[in-house]
Amino acid sequence: MTTVDALRAKVQREPRRQLQKHVAWLTVDDEMTKTECVVMDVSPGGARIVTDAEIDVADRFKLALVPDHPKRQPCEVVWRRGRMFGIKFVL
Repeated sequence: MTTVDALRAKVQREPRRQLQKHVAWLTVDDEMTKTECVVMDVSPGGARIVTDAEIDVADRFKLALVPDHPKRQPCEVVWRRGRMFGIKFVL
């Protein structure tokens, strides 16, 4: 193995779990604005979501997997592809 190959170690991603298109809600503006989305898959560190329409998803928002439940997971967008977004969970 060459030095270049040794430096190019493959990074393993977190295992993802399929959710069968689970409906969720993202909130912005101190949770005043609520938008429905679909969680396509999720891992301990993040998720892939899809919105129904071409909306401007903020760089940071909170995600609720249950409507009107007080627990909201703070999230940050890491990539965007049309109506699909890759997000990471932040503290």
